[in-house]
Amino acid sequence: MSTTALVKKGDVAAGTRDQLIQLVSFMLSNEEYGVEVLKVREIIRMPAITKMPNTPHYVEGIINLRGKVIPIISMRKRFGLMDADHDSHTRIMVMDVAGGLTGFIVDGVSEVIRIHSSEIQPPPAMVSGNIDQEFITGVFNHAERLLIIMDVDRMFSEAERESFAAFGDE
Repeated sequence: MSTTALVKKGDVAAGTRDQLIQLVSFMLSNEEYGVEVLKVREIIRMPAITKMPNTPHYVEGIINLRGKVIPIISMRKRFGLMDADHDSHTRIMVMDVAGGLTGFIVDGVSEVIRIHSSEIQPPPAMVSGNIDQEFITGVFNHAERLLIIMDVDRMFSEAERESFAAFGDE
């Protein structure tokens, strides 16, 4: 499985390689985001989460998913958004991040979207120029709303990814 970005910034600008991409869209604080469907292993309802001491503020804890220990990340906290109560729409998207499984709490999962890579616009330089925003790979106009496309492999530093791998039995 590739760990490269969905769409390289140069490809979007040059309009090269128009390929069909499937994204899983999800909601966070009334904004819609998308990740490559091949990254998503499964989507589950909110289970009980075991808190872990001395973890970054955005790590909610760990869960046991069929015998495998998986770290759970609050996407709201990771993005610096206000906390919200979990409701019947809240889900955990279990994704493959740098070769290991990680769960991400999202407000709700919307749908699987098929788009052409040529329809993706690069993020504005003001946003993508920030090192902390490297995971935003593009923007897509979806049903009169902007869908923010992200690469979860770029969301964390090497040190953060190694610390998540320590949770499981990789």
